[in-house]
Amino acid sequence: MKETKTTLTAPPKISADEILRYLKEHPDFLQKNPEACDLLIPPAQVQGRGLADFQTYMIERLKADKQEFEKNTKEFIENARSNMNNQQRIHKSVLCLLEANSFEDFIQTITLDITSILDVDISVLVVETSSREIPHVHQNGIRIVPEGTIDRWMKGKNVMLQEDISGIEAIYGGGATLVRSQILLRVDISMDTPPAIIAFGSRDPHLFQEGQATDQICFLARVIERCFRIWLNI
Repeated sequence: MKETKTTLTAPPKISADEILRYLKEHPDFLQKNPEACDLLIPPAQVQGRGLADFQTYMIERLKADKQEFEKNTKEFIENARSNMNNQQRIHKSVLCLLEANSFEDFIQTITLDITSILDVDISVLVVETSSREIPHVHQNGIRIVPEGTIDRWMKGKNVMLQEDISGIEAIYGGGATLVRSQILLRVDISMDTPPAIIAFGSRDPHLFQEGQATDQICFLARVIERCFRIWLNI
C-alpha cells in the first residue's frame, strides 16, 4: 500500500496592489477597524493630498485618545478625592460617637451631629417593636414601627440604596417630603433587642444610588452597633 504524501502549500501572498484595491472598495475600513492604525507607519514626508489626509486622520485620532485619557484621569482623581473626603467624614462621625457623654447624647449624635458631618438632610434611627415601649431604650429621636416592617423594607439586605424616591413618613415623619434618595442600614444590636435601621435621607435624588460603594458607611453602622451594646450594657 502506497503512502499518500500531503503537500502543504503556503498561503498566497497579498500584493500591495490588492491591498490598495481592497481599501478603495472599502473606504470605511479604518473607521470599522481603528486598531489597524496602530500597525501602520506613516511616511516621513507628505507627498500628495491622500497622504496628508491620512496623517491628519492619525493626528485627530491621537488627539481623541489624549482627550479620552485626560477624561479618565480626571474621573479617577475626582473619585479618589471623593473617597478620601467620605473616609474623613466617617472617621469624624466615629469620633463624635465615641465622645458622647450619655446615652441621650449618643442618640443625638446619630440623629443630629452625623447628619451635618455626612452632609445629608436627615438621619433617623428606626426601631421595630410590638408596643410603644422599646426594650432597653427610652429616648426621644427614635422612630417606632410595627413588627415585620423592617424586614419588609430591607428585603433580606443589610444595606439598601435608593434614588429618585419619595420619602417614607414612617421613617422620616414630617421630613419625608424632603427626601428624594436614601440609604437604609440594618443595625443588629443584640438578640435581645428588636430589629433596627439607620436611615440617611437627602433632597438630592441621586446622592444615593444603587451600585455605590457602601463599605465605609457600613463600617459606621458596625461602630454604632457596638456603641449601643456598651451604653445598654448588653
